[in-house]
Amino acid sequence: MSDQVSSNNPVNLRLPDGSVRTFDKPVTGTTLAADIGPGLLKAALAIKVNGDIWDLSREIEEDSDVAIVTKKDEDGLELLRHDAAHIMAEAVQELFPGTQVTIGPVIENGFFYDFARDKPFSDDDLEVIEKRMHEIVKRNEEIIREVWDRDEAIAYFKKIGEHYKAEIITDLPEGEVVTIYRQGEWLDLCRGPHLPSTGKLGDAFKLMKVAGAYWRGDSKNEMLTRIYGTCWTDKKELKAYLHRLEEAEKRDHRKLGREMDLFHLQEEAQGSVFWHPKGYTMWLQLEKYIRSRIQEFDYQEVKTPQVLDSKFWEQSGHWAKFRENMFVVPDETPSTEEGAPIISPDAKLMALKPMNCPAHVQVFKQGIKSYRDLPIRMAEFGCCHRNEAHGALHGLMRVRQMTQDDGHIFCREDQITEETIKFCELLASVYRDLGFPEFRVLLATRPEKRSGTDESWDHAEKSLEDALKATGLDYGFAPGEGAFYGPKLEFHLNDAIGRTWQCGTLQLDPNMAKNLGATYIGEDGNKHTPIMLHRAVLGTLERFLGIMIEHYAGKVPMWLAPVQAVVAPITSEAGEYAQEVFDKMQAAGMRVELDLRNEKINYKVREHSVKKVPAIIVVGKREAEQGTVSIRRIGSKDQTVIPFTEALEAFTKEATMPNGTA
Repeated sequence: MSDQVSSNNPVNLRLPDGSVRTFDKPVTGTTLAADIGPGLLKAALAIKVNGDIWDLSREIEEDSDVAIVTKKDEDGLELLRHDAAHIMAEAVQELFPGTQVTIGPVIENGFFYDFARDKPFSDDDLEVIEKRMHEIVKRNEEIIREVWDRDEAIAYFKKIGEHYKAEIITDLPEGEVVTIYRQGEWLDLCRGPHLPSTGKLGDAFKLMKVAGAYWRGDSKNEMLTRIYGTCWTDKKELKAYLHRLEEAEKRDHRKLGREMDLFHLQEEAQGSVFWHPKGYTMWLQLEKYIRSRIQEFDYQEVKTPQVLDSKFWEQSGHWAKFRENMFVVPDETPSTEEGAPIISPDAKLMALKPMNCPAHVQVFKQGIKSYRDLPIRMAEFGCCHRNEAHGALHGLMRVRQMTQDDGHIFCREDQITEETIKFCELLASVYRDLGFPEFRVLLATRPEKRSGTDESWDHAEKSLEDALKATGLDYGFAPGEGAFYGPKLEFHLNDAIGRTWQCGTLQLDPNMAKNLGATYIGEDGNKHTPIMLHRAVLGTLERFLGIMIEHYAGKVPMWLAPVQAVVAPITSEAGEYAQEVFDKMQAAGMRVELDLRNEKINYKVREHSVKKVPAIIVVGKREAEQGTVSIRRIGSKDQTVIPFTEALEAFTKEATMPNGTA
C-alpha cells in the first residue's frame, strides 16, 4: 500500500473484512489486488465496486466498498461464462469469415451465442470451434475496454457487415455509453465486464449443441443458429456436470414413461397428457396421498368450474397480466351458415381457468363469514389450462393442461404467521415422505408488473418475511419473482443427481379477495377483507410425477408403483402355486400381476426389470413344496428365499403409503 497519501483527494477502499486501504489517487482493481498480495493478484478476475462488477483495469475514483472477484465467487463463474461466449464468437469468426455475431448471454450452467450465417452450423462444427477456443485461451489475449462514439460504432459495424450489431447500437437509449471490448485483433460490442485476458478462462468448458433461434426471439424475424456451451471453474466441476447430464438422460421421464407404459403425448393434443392405466395408477396414488395429508391440516376440498366468465379474470387482475396465456372462448351458441359456425363479435367472453383462485373466492362469498370462521382452508385438485408456447412444452414438466394440488387459506392478518408455520410443517413432512428431505426457501419479492400499491406491497412483504422468520427455516431472496398480486415463498427441492426443482409455493395476497368483493364480519361488527394465502405443496401433479420418476430413475417406492410385484413360475408345474401366491397378494390389496407365459424365467425377469417392477416373485417346484418364494428386487442380481407368509407381511407393510394410509 502507498506510504504517502495525498491530502487533496485520497481514495478509501473498504474490503469485505471491514479493513480500509487508502490510496493517494484513483486506483485500478489490479493495483488493489497486487497491494493485498501476489496470490490474490493471480486469482483476480474482476472487482466488485459498491455492488457492481467492474473490469480490473477500471479506475476507482472515490471512496467505495470493494471486493476482488475470483473463480470461487458466484460472480466469478458468471464472468467466466460470459467470456466463454465471447471467445466462442472470436473462434467462429476466425474459422468462418462472414459470420455475423448477434447476442450471447450467460444462462444457467453455461452460455450461448446466436450467429447469422448463410449455412447454419451443425453439431459437426462444434469440435473444431471448441479446439480453436482452446487456442485463443492459450494465446492469453489481453481484453481491453474501449468507449466509442455512438455514430462511429454504428458506421464501423455496418462497414464490416455486422448489421445486427449496428441495429443493437441504434436501439440503445440516447446517452447510453457504447463500450467495445477488444481481445487480440477481435472486438465486440458489450457492456462488460470481462476477464483481464482470455487465458484467465481456463479449459473447463465444452460446446454442447446447436439450435435454431429467431433474431430477438421474434418468429417474424430471421432464423439464426444458436450454439450452446457449458463452462465451470475447473475440470472437476465440468466432469461432474457432464456426468449429471448423462444421468439425467438415463432418467428422462419421457423415456422411462415409454418403457414403463405410463403415458404418452402426441401432436394433436399439444401439452396435454394421455395417461395409460399404469401411469394413472401412479397419479391416483399420489393424489390419494396428498389428499390424506391435507385432511390432517383441516382443508375443505371443493370442486369448481373449468370455464368462467371473463369478468372474474378482469376483477382478479389476471386478464391484464395473464391474458395471452389463457384459452378464451365466446359464450354464445354458434349459428350455422352453409356449414360454417358464425360467432357474433359481441359475444360474451369466457376463459378456461389458468388457476383456481377466483373460483375459490366465489365459494368463500357464499353466505356470511365471521372472524370466528377464519381461517378457512380450501383445497382443490383443479384442472387448469395455460396457453404455453409449443417450444416451451417438455413432457410432464411443462404442459398446457395441468392439475394442481391447489389451496387457498382465507385468514385474518393476525393469522398469517400461524398459517405460514403450519404450511411449512406440512410441506416439509410431505417432501420427506416422498424422498426429498432437502429443500431451499426463497422469498420472492414484487415484480415489475403487479397489482396493488407500493404501500400494500411493503406491508405484504414484511408480513410474509416476519412469518417466514417465525418458521425457523433458512431462506434467501428472489428479487422481482413474486406473483403479480403478492410476494411468495418458493420451495426448491433437490433430486438424486443434484438438480433443483421449484415446486411448492405460498403466496400472500392482500388484493384479490378485495378485488372480487370477498369480506368477513370482524370482531368490531364491520366488514373486513380477508388475506388470501395461495399455496401448493407439489405444484402440479404432472410435473411432480415427472420429477419423481427421474429422481428414482423409474424405481419408485412400492406404494407408488403401478405394479408392485409380479409372480412368475419357473415351470408350468409351479403354475398352481403361483396362482395361489398371486390370489393372496391381491386379496391383501397389492397391485400384483401373474406371468404364466411359456417363457424362460430370465427373459421374464429382464422384461419386468425394464418396466421397473419393484419385486419379482419367482416360484418353482421347491418353493411350492416348502411354501416359500424367491424374491428378486429391481436393480439387484441377488435373490432372497423366505416363507411366503413372511414375504406377504413385509410387502403389505412396504406398499403402505408413508403416512400409514392403506
